[in-house]
Amino acid sequence: MATALVVDDSRAIRMILARSLRDLGYEVREAENGRKALEVIEIEKASLKLVLADWNMPEVNGLELLKQLRSDPALSSLVVVMVTTETDLNQMVAALEAGANEYVMKPFTRDILMEKLELVGVHP
Repeated sequence: MATALVVDDSRAIRMILARSLRDLGYEVREAENGRKALEVIEIEKASLKLVLADWNMPEVNGLELLKQLRSDPALSSLVVVMVTTETDLNQMVAALEAGANEYVMKPFTRDILMEKLELVGVHP
């Protein structure tokens, strides 16, 4: 079974995203910041297919996490979707230029999330 990682400092958002991913058949792991996410990724590297990451988090933010993931050749095929309240076009461009596969703005609907996952080819 494919594994997805939800990285957000909001427990409520992690629960919403995790529920949607489980409904799609993913095994879901969670982390409350980028530093914890890197620890989970190290353990789950073999089965991990998708990361949904918030931008604004303590310790290691979503953009820093994205850049670290993209600097590791072993994780180059990992799909990373930013799910964030950052609506500034420049920040969206920065995330995409850093290697994000897609960008979802909060608040979002389940349909929007599903559409974005289909666009990046990870909808099982």
